[in-house]
Amino acid sequence: MRFSGNKQIKDRTLETLIRTRTNREFLGINRFTPWYYIWKASGGKFGEKPVYLDRQVVINDMERLTLYYNSLGYRGVKVDTTIITFKKNQVEVSFLIDEGKASHLNTIAYSGIPNFKEANTKINFLRNSPLTKDRINDSTFVVNRQFNMQELRQEQLRIIDYLKNNGYASIQRDSVIALIRPMPEDTTQLDVQFRVNAGKIFHFGEVYLKLADTKLPDNYDRIDTLNGVKFTNDSTKKIYRSLERSTQTNPSLLSDQILFKPGDVYNHDLYLNSVREFQNLGMLFIRRFGQSETSVLPDYQKEYIPTYIDLQTVTKHSFNTELFGMKRYGYGTGLGVDYTNNNVFGKAENFILSANTSFEFVSQSVLENIADTATQSSVFRSYEIRGDYTVPRLNFPFAFLDNTKYFTRGITRYSLSYSRSDQLYFDINSDIQFNLRYEVTHSPRFSSFLDLVELDVVDASPTDEFRQNLNNEFGVEEGDAKPIELLRILEDFEPQVSSVIRYSFRSQRTDMIKRNYGYFSEYSIASGGNIPFLLDKYVITPGTIEGDLPSLFNLSNNSLKYSQYFKITADYRRYYSLSNSSVFAWRLFGGLAHPYGKNPSIPLNRRFFAGGSNDIRGWAPFQLGPGGLSGTNVTVNGGEIKLAAFTEARQIFLRNFLKANWHAAWYVDAGNIWYGPRNEAAREEGRFKTDEFYNQVAVGSGLGLRLDWNYVIVRFDFTFRAHDLDVGWFNNKKLYFSFGIGHSF
Repeated sequence: MRFSGNKQIKDRTLETLIRTRTNREFLGINRFTPWYYIWKASGGKFGEKPVYLDRQVVINDMERLTLYYNSLGYRGVKVDTTIITFKKNQVEVSFLIDEGKASHLNTIAYSGIPNFKEANTKINFLRNSPLTKDRINDSTFVVNRQFNMQELRQEQLRIIDYLKNNGYASIQRDSVIALIRPMPEDTTQLDVQFRVNAGKIFHFGEVYLKLADTKLPDNYDRIDTLNGVKFTNDSTKKIYRSLERSTQTNPSLLSDQILFKPGDVYNHDLYLNSVREFQNLGMLFIRRFGQSETSVLPDYQKEYIPTYIDLQTVTKHSFNTELFGMKRYGYGTGLGVDYTNNNVFGKAENFILSANTSFEFVSQSVLENIADTATQSSVFRSYEIRGDYTVPRLNFPFAFLDNTKYFTRGITRYSLSYSRSDQLYFDINSDIQFNLRYEVTHSPRFSSFLDLVELDVVDASPTDEFRQNLNNEFGVEEGDAKPIELLRILEDFEPQVSSVIRYSFRSQRTDMIKRNYGYFSEYSIASGGNIPFLLDKYVITPGTIEGDLPSLFNLSNNSLKYSQYFKITADYRRYYSLSNSSVFAWRLFGGLAHPYGKNPSIPLNRRFFAGGSNDIRGWAPFQLGPGGLSGTNVTVNGGEIKLAAFTEARQIFLRNFLKANWHAAWYVDAGNIWYGPRNEAAREEGRFKTDEFYNQVAVGSGLGLRLDWNYVIVRFDFTFRAHDLDVGWFNNKKLYFSFGIGHSF
């Protein structure tokens, strides 16, 4: 199937409009359809069945293409077809397109839009149209742009939405008609008039709110939805509320989600946003949310439109057990147990208490990379207990912002955890974390996250192998004085306390599971060490800075070190849908952390690391960099600078096999981490230098398999180190395997 003559519209766009289909070509190679030949060779067991020509469908496609071109202003377009037989029983269909000249929209006029109390309301609304420019009179505006039917449909919807939000609840699409008039002297020059039949103004009527009940009660509470006070006997200003005692729900919680007041002028956005408010609570689901007791549409014969809300709470107490696999240095398994309490105090609060443990089995060859003689256990263990408490609104000090214009959905999260784990170079004897986070949705695309308090108290200790490596690297024998560089490294493993205040802004327009169109971006800025610094200066040792705090919970005999620093990150991802079965994606990441104050280092758990199945593939987690250092020469783990770039092309080659779509992927990952300028213990080979860093970028490339079950994606990747920093370009012939859930980016 081919297109010719289409200069303004790409083939890929036209393919989505027609119903004529061909057997899938491989990589767009003309007439190369291997899946059909596989089907033919296998006797119909595998591959793709032949697609047969339907001449009536071709005729219908000609009409579809014509209508599409007309909608873009090409009113004189001509579409024809040719069908060529190039093999026995095989044909090529070509759509021949003569686009003609595009039409031009000169002016837009409006009639029938009602006036409002404020004189300029109507004019301002019309001026704010994305189509209008200069004003000719009260109802006519200059447009001066190419005709586009889709833009007129959007303007029609804008008029409808505006009137629905100002009382005209019964207005429909057929109430707003666009009349198109060609100019007599030049039919490509067009004027448009919108004729509006707005109808009459409606008001919100009574609200019938039920939670886990089967019928409306005889006795009910009448409340003001916005002010929380009792209503009078005015029959137009009532909320009928029925709550089963077993729901243990505070009645005010439900009333607070209703953003409109019975008796007010109808506003459709407030109605829809009220639905979303109930959905966002998380402790219930909506059985019914409507404006009529017996039908889908309201009764427009009455001035007041009622609202019927039937809700049901989810299970209050639940337990969940999970068995999972994992891979860091080797392969392992783990067990997790979660207890969930929905609606803890009757206002949709959620509490989750979780505990998990894992065991990872690491091969001796991996351990031998640590030291010449590896005595560390080949089984790595981890334990964690965690409590999360979530409130579906903004708490102090940001409660006043909740449900304002640009803060439509606020969430406050509290979390506290305790964990222990074995790492490759060090053990975490204890890790106590506390976090207070605020999450806000500004619009469907934009959201913000503020970690107001993030405290982390860590007691870590290096392994014997790692200590011996350090001594060997610095030529230190037993009993010798340790140089300052070695002392700085050992400070990483002393008990530490870190605190962070972080703000992140996220913008996205994509499917977060499939990631096959649009973009995702997140930018963050953080400041660390503020709370311990203030305690040190004003509480522990007023007027002086010691650089540490007394140990908590008797972690050790040593004091708690802390560092002050700032950290910024930028993450941008773009997804291009090349066809119905192929996607090209890329990602850029940059991060910088810089210490200041008395301690010239950044806490180990706040540094950047590289490698892993969701990072630069071909290297194990935490095993890439810094800079040009090989794994055996790394003394200070992690870096203060990270740069990375990723590309991936995905192509579906098998559909609905084992109920999954099978994707082949080709990818290239590149990047590294580096030490910053204040890292005193860093080796020079690992420092970021503007004239050398590009030679220290690791590159991995490979092929992968994706199994897409719509709700989950399983990923297998096989990576070749195109640039291995230890051996150079294309000198490492080894293939590295990684496994993941979901796309890598």
